[in-house]
Amino acid sequence: MSPTRVLVLNSGSSSVKYQLLDMRGSDRLAVGLVERIGEETSRLKHTPAGGESREWSGSIPDHDAALKAVAAELAKDGLGLDSPELAAIGHRVVHGGKHFTEPTVVDDAVLAEIERLIPVAPLHNPANLTGIRTAQALRPDLPQVAVFDTAFHTTMPESAARYAIDVETADAHRIRRYGFHGTSHAYVSRETARLLGRAPEDVNVIVLHLGNGASASAVRGGRCVDTSMGLTPLEGLVMGTRSGDMDPAVIFHLMRVGGMSADEIDTLLNKRSGLIGLCGDNDMREIRRRVDAGDERARLAFDIYIHRLKKYIGAYYAVLGRVDAVAFTAGVGENAAPVREAAVSGLEGLGLALDGELNAVRGDGARLVSPAGARVAVAVVPTDEEMEIATQTYALVEKER
Repeated sequence: MSPTRVLVLNSGSSSVKYQLLDMRGSDRLAVGLVERIGEETSRLKHTPAGGESREWSGSIPDHDAALKAVAAELAKDGLGLDSPELAAIGHRVVHGGKHFTEPTVVDDAVLAEIERLIPVAPLHNPANLTGIRTAQALRPDLPQVAVFDTAFHTTMPESAARYAIDVETADAHRIRRYGFHGTSHAYVSRETARLLGRAPEDVNVIVLHLGNGASASAVRGGRCVDTSMGLTPLEGLVMGTRSGDMDPAVIFHLMRVGGMSADEIDTLLNKRSGLIGLCGDNDMREIRRRVDAGDERARLAFDIYIHRLKKYIGAYYAVLGRVDAVAFTAGVGENAAPVREAAVSGLEGLGLALDGELNAVRGDGARLVSPAGARVAVAVVPTDEEMEIATQTYALVEKER
């Protein structure tokens, strides 16, 4: 029998998230996280299926050591990286540019292209590359598959993907709207169709991925036709620490009048803006607690967040023409009932409404929170990016076997 296990790696600058899945039944065999890589006290948390979590603290100087530590934990459960059951290792890669439109087996040319894209993803692609190269060294015989955050959005028409700037300049510097969170948007749009009992190609969905990073997408018949993030993950919705949409002349103003450097403005817009810039908190639970306590600054931050969200719902309704469902996902989308309520409130004319009781219920599975018979379904669909990466990885290696 062919091997059926896939190890999914999501390598950040100082962390590695991982899951081991058996694709015969889409079963999770183990999940874990290594964090604070390169710091004096690193931490590894590993949870095998049906077992107790194990935590370990100590020095993990680099990603090579991190993956070796992951392999050692998996081996304790009989799931080591040397297992003949392992079919491939799937890697999340944030930026694939225009070139990568689907999962891709990594070779030297692929690595070179991911490296060339570092200027448009300086925080993410270097870490993703490190994870791939480390995994290659540990298991050079296994297919390493890159699954790109941007791939799902490559179906956007040029009218949605291009910025209205000089074409030659844009092409020379690869400036266009790429979009991110693609694996989440792909998974959630497909799961929303399943929840409605319909085929993805028959359903139009607005997906709202609301976490610390946040993005919206318009999905027509299973294909993305627009998304809120752009050249980088800075564009679009108000996020935990990112500004989202803003007049670009603000940057020139801060340079000329505020005396700020490009790096200082980059830090401002990516790390000191959004909710944390507006009210000092980027945790929606704390913001709602403050709102309920009468905090006006938190109320304004929440209102700005919702205002932007409603604008995108309305815009994508216009782009799609017909909307069958609006799906909320990720940490805030799945868990913050007040955000869903406020985002949908006032949109009854578009066929959107919530059932208050259903919306208030916490649950782990995909579910509808709109009234029976609503013209547009409102759904809560937990995202599963690791499962999406594993599914795409396994399908590719099976096709090429």
